[in-house]
This record gives sequence, C-alpha cells and structure tokens, in this order.
Amino acid sequence: MKLSTRIAVGAAVLVPLMVVLAGLLLLPLVGRDLRHQQDTRLNDRAAAVLPGVRALVAADSRGRPKAEQNQQRKVLDSALDAGVRVAAQDGSLLLTVGPQPADDRLFPAGPGGPVTVREQGRAWRILTVRVNGNGPGNGNGNGANAGSGTLWVVTPAGEADGQVKAVRRRVLLVAAIAAPVSALIAFALAEHATAPLRRLGRRAAELDPAEADSAPFAPGRTGTAEVDELSAALALLLSRYDEQARRTAQALDTARSFSSAASHELRTPLMSLRTNLDVLAAHPDLAPAERAEVVAELREDHTRLLDLLTALGTLARGDLVEVESFGPVDLADLVDSTVAEARRRHRQAVIEADVPEELRVFGWEPGLRIMLANLLGNAAVHGRGRGAPDQARITVRLTTEGAAALLTVDDEGPGIAPAERSAVFGRFHRRRDSPGSGLGLTLVAQQAALHRGAVRIATPPNGVGCRIEVRLPLPLPDAPTVELPARRDWISAGH
Repeated sequence: MKLSTRIAVGAAVLVPLMVVLAGLLLLPLVGRDLRHQQDTRLNDRAAAVLPGVRALVAADSRGRPKAEQNQQRKVLDSALDAGVRVAAQDGSLLLTVGPQPADDRLFPAGPGGPVTVREQGRAWRILTVRVNGNGPGNGNGNGANAGSGTLWVVTPAGEADGQVKAVRRRVLLVAAIAAPVSALIAFALAEHATAPLRRLGRRAAELDPAEADSAPFAPGRTGTAEVDELSAALALLLSRYDEQARRTAQALDTARSFSSAASHELRTPLMSLRTNLDVLAAHPDLAPAERAEVVAELREDHTRLLDLLTALGTLARGDLVEVESFGPVDLADLVDSTVAEARRRHRQAVIEADVPEELRVFGWEPGLRIMLANLLGNAAVHGRGRGAPDQARITVRLTTEGAAALLTVDDEGPGIAPAERSAVFGRFHRRRDSPGSGLGLTLVAQQAALHRGAVRIATPPNGVGCRIEVRLPLPLPDAPTVELPARRDWISAGH
C-alpha cells in the first residue's frame, strides 16, 4: 500500500474518532450548561411569582376568598410557561397551574435548589421555595400572623435532554462527513509531501553501476528536511559503495598483476631449479665439488624465489594500503632500528648513522620500514668499493630541509650512470650480476610516492659511489587531511 494511501486511511479513521471523542467530552458540558440555563429560568419564574404567592398565602390565612382569587390570577399571569404549585402551611393546595407531575409525592417537602424527578418516562425540574405570607392588607406590616406556605416551580427537563440529543446527532453527522473529507485532504497532502520522495526513488532507480561514465548521485534540496536527509544519506552510502567497489577492483587488479608477474619472473629460477634437480637425479655419482656447485645454485635460486615473492607481496601491500593505516611516526627512531637490523644481516657492511633524537612524520610505519630496509640492503649489496670488494661502507643521514625530512644513503660502490638513474626504480630492473629481485628500489619509490615524497639518485659530495635521497613532507598543524595518491599500480605497471 502506498504511503499516501496509508495516510489517507489513517486520517479517515483518526479524524472521525477525534470528532466523536470531542463530542463525548462536549456533551456533558452542553448538558450542564442547558440545565444551568433551565435552573436560571426556574429562579426567574420563582422570583416573578413570589410576590403574588405571598399575597395569596396571606389572603388564605386571613380567610379572604376574594383577595385570594385576585392573587391567583396575578400568579397565573406571572407563571407564563412554567408550572406553579402553591400549598398552605397545613398542606392544602392553594394553586396548581401549568405542566407538572401528577403524583404529589414527587414534590420535595422542604425548600431547596432545583431537583430532577421522573414520572412515566418524563423528567421534571422542580424548584421548592418556602413562602411567608406578607401581602397587601397585612395590618401592622409584620407577618407574624400572616401564615406561610410552599411554592413549587416546575419545568419539563426533557427540553435539555432533547437539545443534548440534537448535539449528539450533529456530532455523529460531522464525524460521518469528516471521514471521506479528511481522507481526500490527507491523500492530497500526502501525495504532495511524498512527491520529492518519489522523485528521489526514480533518480536512484536510474543509477546503473554497469555504466562507468555515469554521473555520481548528487543530493539535491527539495525543501523537505526528511527527504533532504535521506538524499544526503543515500549519496553518502553510494559514495562508500563506490569506494568499496573501487578498492575491490583495485585489489583484483593487484591480485591479477601479482599472479602475472610472479608467473613471468618465477619461470627462470624455477627452470634453473628443475635443471639442477634433473642433473642431481641423472648423475648420482657426481664429484663432490660439482655436487656442491649444483647445490649452491639451488640455494641461490631458492633465495631468489623467496626474495621475489616477498618483494611482490610487499608491493601489493603498498598498492592496497589505506589512509586509515597512517599516523605519526618517529622517523629518527625508525632509522636507528633499521640500521641496527641491517648491521646484523649484512655483517660485511660498515654502516654509520647520523640522525637527530626525534623527527616525526605522518606515515605508514611498515611502509617506511620497508623503504629503509631496501635502501640499506641495496647499498650493502651494490656499495662495495673497488679497494675493498668484500666490504661496503654506508653512511645514513637524516636531517630537515625546509618543510621536508631529508634522508640520504651514501655508499662507495661503482655508482649509477646518470642515463640509468630513472630506470632503476622500474620493476625487475637489475644488473646482470645482481643477486636481487630487481624490486628493491621499486619498493623505495613506491613508499616515497605513497608518503607524498620523492626519491632521486645523486653522487656523494666526494664524487665516489652512489647517493640515494628521499624527501618526505613534515606534518603541518593547519594542513588538510592527508590523501593518498590516486594512482597506485606499482605491481601492475612498469614504473
């Protein structure tokens, strides 16, 4: 059922119900007001006939029939539409006129405010007044011997009941009319109010994830706060969905690239492993020296396979890392710990470090550690000097230069020709005699770009060897939120 239809049905039920409830609350108030008006008329009639009733009672007590008849006519003229009943002190009726109950027992004996009595299905409102006879011709004017009596003023109570019933019928009539009218009005208002919601639904239905060039969903203002909030929430949800879809697509591309690169690059060492294994299997009687040479080649191929798979996996991690993984990092402390680890792994290398006590950057700590480990590993392998071919001398310095942290790694190796310096950061670029995977400097370039930095190759100040410089921006207090590079495909493209 449509929302507008539900609102219309609800209004058709609720509005008449509210009218009936209001009538139920109103009817007692109307009845009370009508009875009050009736009692006011009774009091007015009693006040109008009271002088004549007093004279009538006085004439009766003195035994003056003619004066009594005159007073009766005056009372009849003053009574109008009300019923009047007058009794002497001894209970004898002096006057009965107008509509009133036939049963004498229904009349109250003592004076009091208006009361309601019922006789044969009819209701009467009766006001009782004690009368002291003190009319004209009273002699000395005091009513000590003038006698007394009782006055009853009567009016039918059914008039008020009839008016209450009329009000009840009108309430029911209004409720019956209100049901369809309120349903139509509510339906029209609901249709108008839900029109922005229907337009929003049509806009959302027109979205096609299969169309790569489709325009993103943009929330628009409709003037209806709830619809605007829903539109903004829908836009946020779709943007998150698009981001997750982008991450998923990037992860799939990375996985495919990893598989392709691993398949291509592992073919050679695997074939070498197979060849050496075939040699060992076909010639079990090889000389110890030849067997040792084959086993050494197997170990080298195994190490190369492990290094290659590790490097490819690290590249994939760098391509998929998100900004939530970034945070403040003490780069000086990280350089110290990486240098200590490199000294343990490369005991033939002499590594000197010159770093400050603290230098913080905003970065991904595992990525920075990968970058430093590959910088030192590359220098340890390729930084052997001509005078000492078995030993590499490496100098690591960390300073600040403007708004950036400057990291330099110097070695005394053969260096890199200027024409090849940009190519060494590409995937699988290595010298013929290099034991590495050709991905070490690619990882360095990836992490530098990931941290919005830069890396370049230069010549040390003494003109001997190779210098690799890495610049990373320092965090600024008023800097906007850090964003990662939009293009991250180091494992799927040849940089």
